[in-house]
Amino acid sequence: MNGTLNVTPAIPELFVFTMACVILVVDLYIPKEQRAISYGLTLLTLGVGMMLSLMSFSAEPVFTFNNMFIDDALSDVVKIAICLITLVVFVYSREYIEARGLYRGEYFVLGLFAVVGMMVMASANHFLVLYLGLELLSLSLYSLVAFQRDSELATEAAMKYFVLGALASGMMLYGMSILYGLTGSLDIPTVRKAVGGMSPDDVVLIFGLVFVLVGLAFKLGVVPFHMWVPDVYHGAPTSTTLFIGTTPKIAGFAIVIRLLIGGLEDLHGAWQDMVIILAVLSIATGNLIAIAQTNLKRMLAYSAISHMGFMLLGILAGTPTGYSAALFYSLIYAFMSLGAFGMIILLSREGFEADKLEDLKGLNQRNSWYALLMLLLMISMAGIPPAVGFFAKLAVIQAIIDVNLVWLAVIAVLFAVVGAFYYLRVIKLMYFDPPGEHVQAIQAAPDLKVVMGVNAWAMLLVLPWIGPIQQLCLTAVASVMSGFTS
Repeated sequence: MNGTLNVTPAIPELFVFTMACVILVVDLYIPKEQRAISYGLTLLTLGVGMMLSLMSFSAEPVFTFNNMFIDDALSDVVKIAICLITLVVFVYSREYIEARGLYRGEYFVLGLFAVVGMMVMASANHFLVLYLGLELLSLSLYSLVAFQRDSELATEAAMKYFVLGALASGMMLYGMSILYGLTGSLDIPTVRKAVGGMSPDDVVLIFGLVFVLVGLAFKLGVVPFHMWVPDVYHGAPTSTTLFIGTTPKIAGFAIVIRLLIGGLEDLHGAWQDMVIILAVLSIATGNLIAIAQTNLKRMLAYSAISHMGFMLLGILAGTPTGYSAALFYSLIYAFMSLGAFGMIILLSREGFEADKLEDLKGLNQRNSWYALLMLLLMISMAGIPPAVGFFAKLAVIQAIIDVNLVWLAVIAVLFAVVGAFYYLRVIKLMYFDPPGEHVQAIQAAPDLKVVMGVNAWAMLLVLPWIGPIQQLCLTAVASVMSGFTS
């Protein structure tokens, strides 16, 4: 179904963008004491955006804006996940940003603009639309990292992120310009058809592919383009780190699917080797360097690098099963990361960041419930059964075994075992070490406690629905396939 002026498929994006502008204006006219209005409107916006995406859910792709925008099952799944996770991010962050003087309307507006950027990325059927969404997300994240203006760490992290991000965006844009020069189009399906008729050994074509892949690798934060990840995770306010470490990973998967699968799958033989290198380096480097970290946020940053390496395993398999396993992994990782950074926020208080490993010492003696929640999150991140993280790792490893990359599966499993060490160390600190000095009572808002409990227990309680979720991921990937064959 094609349409040039049909705005219906883009209603979720239009609604979230409009509400972001409304909140920006409303916030100008309300006193500081009533900032809860901006917060409430933001949660309402995300909730309605999620419902609109759910209502428009369709396995059949719908095109609009001269085929530059596509609404299919993949985009709907990604948008629903982005809105839901961002909503939880703001619930977790409210107390934290209030205590640090960051509880301002601009914070929520920037978050919503980032959400719009990710939603546009998920529905992009054109290189320019994809780049537009990517830059809207990136600029919003740069601002959020630097939002705590009196923090030297945050300012330094924002500068590094901005400079490296601009470099990566330039590389991706250069790669897209090479593909445009070769194919005469920026329309992703048209590029796919043109590339299909070219030699896969064309030097200029491979050159363009490399630049696109470098840009994607930076946005995902995989080795060797990971330099920004630990510094940004550590330097940014934890509320911003929580945001960066969750939804952009799902949006990153969407942009990989749109570019590598929707546009360049005929070059699979060329980009598979490159992605294998990125995946192996990321899994190895992330897991090994995380062991040496004493800061919890930096440990989780290197953990994120290794998890993105695992996600790439599903992509490089080059099969619908592999792509759906990668989507499943991205979704599960986002919720695990949401809980882990949410726990840091829950344990933090005014003037104190609970971002060091030693801050978790004796947590079981101080509050056994929070220790149990963190335990569930850590075993899931480590991929220990019966937590859902185990099934996510199993899915991507099975996908690469199916295409006879057994040696790669062995490497992934070995480094997953190595990575289990630093997650188990967190559990050891909570349960077997005495509490540190100057320990204070843990205080958190009721809504934060409830959401954290649901988030952590979901690592186990979601098990009966793993099959339907994986089937949903397969349906989402199949919609992309049908989109470029129709």
